[in-house]
Amino acid sequence: MNPNATILVIDDEPQIRKFLRISLVSQGFKVVEAGTGAEGLAQAALSRPDLLVLDLGLPDMDGQQVLRELREWSAAPVLVLSVRAGEDQKVQALDAGANDYVTKPFGIQEFLARVRALLRQAATAAPQETAVRIGPLSIDLGLRRVSVESAEVSLTRKEYAVLALLAKHPGRVITQQQLLKDIWGPSHVEDSHYLRIVIGHLRQKLGDDPAAPRFILTEAGVGYRLLGGY
Repeated sequence: MNPNATILVIDDEPQIRKFLRISLVSQGFKVVEAGTGAEGLAQAALSRPDLLVLDLGLPDMDGQQVLRELREWSAAPVLVLSVRAGEDQKVQALDAGANDYVTKPFGIQEFLARVRALLRQAATAAPQETAVRIGPLSIDLGLRRVSVESAEVSLTRKEYAVLALLAKHPGRVITQQQLLKDIWGPSHVEDSHYLRIVIGHLRQKLGDDPAAPRFILTEAGVGYRLLGGY
């Protein structure tokens, strides 16, 4: 565990952020704060925290949405800290990518113990490849940068999320249902037209001919596969 780890606290209550900042700094951690979901996502990209503490009741967007967007590009552990005590809320957050869930009000010693446990788990996790290359196509998952023939390609959030999920499993078929569930949410697993539109846009931007694909192969009736990769 890194004793100098950076922890991002995303909570709209200043008094909660102050309490957590004092408690975490006393343990040697560096703390970054955000009061909204949009600010939290921006800070996550900017500061690359080792762990995030996330409230679900944010003023601009629900914390569940923050989780889904974060998981499109970051594997940093997330500890949800929320007044929502219902089992369905906990299950939804964990399914969206949270690593742990603490209900407010909470004991600070238990909270700090959970933070330390998540940091230990992250430290022992196997490192993941951050860059995938397929011929002229380069996908840098750490920087969220995509280029073809060294020319950067501008992608929408959904386009990048689809490509990144395929890039994390090069050569492996990812089903339509998995892509729709992970990127659009569980309520959209039947909305295959969303995925077809995004794949079409991706192919156009990458210069990938669906009749003779270099990058994205369609497995008819099943899903999509990113060819090769190293």
